[in-house]
Amino acid sequence: MELRRGDHGYEESCRGSRVLEHNAAKARHDRRDHEVGEQRLTGRFFGTIDGEAPWPSPNPKSNSQTRPTPVKGKTLPQSVSLTSGRVTVSAGGLLPDFRQCTLCATRSSLRYTELSAPQKNRRKKSRQSEEEMSEELEAKVKRYLRGEGANLEALQDKKLKTQLAIREDLYGKSAKAAAKAEKWLMPSEGGYLEAEGLEKTWRIKQESIAREVDILSARNQHDIILPDLGPYTLDFTSSGRYMAAAGRKGHLALVDMKNLGLIKEVQVRETVRDVVFLHNELFFAAAQKKYPYIYNRDGTELHCLKEHGAVRKLQFLKNHFLLASINKIGQLHYQDVTVGEMVANFRTNLGRSDAMRVNPFNGVVTLGHSSGTVTMWKPTSSAPLVKMLCHHGSISALAFHPNGHLMATSGKDRKIKLWDLRKFETLQTLPGHACSLDFSQKGLLACGNGSFVRVLGNFSDSQTYEKYMTHSIVKGYQINKVLFRPYEDVLGIGHSMGWSSILIPGSGEPNFDSWVANPFETSKQRREKEVKSLLDKLPPETIMLDPSKIGTYKPLTKKEKPTKQEREAKMEEVVAAVKDAPLKKKTKGRSKPSRRAKKKQESIAIAKRPFLEQQMKEDGALSRKKQKISEEVQLPASLQRFATKKKGT
Repeated sequence: MELRRGDHGYEESCRGSRVLEHNAAKARHDRRDHEVGEQRLTGRFFGTIDGEAPWPSPNPKSNSQTRPTPVKGKTLPQSVSLTSGRVTVSAGGLLPDFRQCTLCATRSSLRYTELSAPQKNRRKKSRQSEEEMSEELEAKVKRYLRGEGANLEALQDKKLKTQLAIREDLYGKSAKAAAKAEKWLMPSEGGYLEAEGLEKTWRIKQESIAREVDILSARNQHDIILPDLGPYTLDFTSSGRYMAAAGRKGHLALVDMKNLGLIKEVQVRETVRDVVFLHNELFFAAAQKKYPYIYNRDGTELHCLKEHGAVRKLQFLKNHFLLASINKIGQLHYQDVTVGEMVANFRTNLGRSDAMRVNPFNGVVTLGHSSGTVTMWKPTSSAPLVKMLCHHGSISALAFHPNGHLMATSGKDRKIKLWDLRKFETLQTLPGHACSLDFSQKGLLACGNGSFVRVLGNFSDSQTYEKYMTHSIVKGYQINKVLFRPYEDVLGIGHSMGWSSILIPGSGEPNFDSWVANPFETSKQRREKEVKSLLDKLPPETIMLDPSKIGTYKPLTKKEKPTKQEREAKMEEVVAAVKDAPLKKKTKGRSKPSRRAKKKQESIAIAKRPFLEQQMKEDGALSRKKQKISEEVQLPASLQRFATKKKGT
């Protein structure tokens, strides 16, 4: 029968012929791939990669393994597979590794070009830089990890194990992201002063530094002369943007250090002993003749704190919003500036104090007294947490390292001592006297006395401070306070004729966290930060020597054993309560007087039982202890034959 186009059978025959042709083509393709695979498995293709020794290839004429001679130029590594016009090359094993490298080529022309020497060196250097970068990143990641990871292998609960694994993975990712952000967003390096040859850094003068620095940094080197209103004391905001200056004769000034512009100045017409900023530049407190006062940015008096008395020193705890003061009779006050209430009021009973600082690590207020002792206080304790004898003369100055573990003290015995607050031991004793001390953000220590300032630095692994820089102001000027400006290589000096600013390379932190302190913050950012800091305000109970204990469990302590009299008194109370307890009235003769008396006696015996058992245990332990002591006593030779012999002897 003849089939024509359009017939059903004709279409079936055409479809069948196409299927046969497709199967034949597929068979030819599979046969060709099989041949290529055999060539790969028999080692027909071999070569070198990056100039390394060739891979062993089996000899097709024999079954033994031989190492052929490397062929330069058109050579291929051992494992090759062809996939749709692309060649996948792997460097090891017989099976192809699709992750190593892919070369575009046709089946007719396959070639592998060896890298040149400069290309190899560039790749080697890039690999080394990547390894160094990864090591640096890993070191930064460890700082951001939240403690040790959970031990997942010891868990039996699969659900909990999965949840903890997901959480640990998130912790690792967040730490890595923070490390990358630190690497790319904080690239600035701190300043430094490097001497050449036999030259010493402390011999370099401010004039030489001013000639080498840029214009903006040179503007931070200036002198403000106000001879009729000094001596001056200074304070900076946490961002270092604003400075408050207070003259002894009533002059208060607020200065923008970015453009050296005067924001406001006030003459209070009475003695001013100290000045301190509150949580931002909008408010500051001044210790005046009779009482401390709080002013706003416009110089308007807001509050008069009469409960503090004649204050000598002021300090502000920014994390707790507490204003701490010590008056001339040695009374310590803590006042909450958010609600205005007095949190604590203690008498130190150690007389007048001329030195007062707050430890930035734990918020503990430290006072230096005329007896040479240093005391540490918190608002929830009427007794000092620590009382240590530091000098044989009056304490004139105190300062804390930013990490809170190092304290510097100066006394009238003409010694400057560095203390390790973790052990309360002296690390170093330096000769000289200082009326003011201050640590920079990078750990430099400034000591001011008379008309001379010296800056000490720790440039070794040991806690040994050496002379780093020196500076002399005009002869006759008496230094009142030295204070480093945050996030700048600047040291502020308040003296009897005004205030000065000098450059100390390497003293300030080059990178700032805008969530902590932003020198360029706007008014909107300032308002948001104020609200956030109020929400994050810490209660006074969190002030302690070791703040790492916050959030931990208090270890269980053994209960104090009651005395015999206390135990008897408690037993009598229990017996009296049992006697007074009413009995339930029962029927059918069960409430007869004899039965009620018997029931009372049983209740009293049950109530006494715990006390009697406890007493028996203690008596038994005491008797065993006496027996043990008697056994340990060595008898004379004449009586040893009467002693009881122990088992096993």
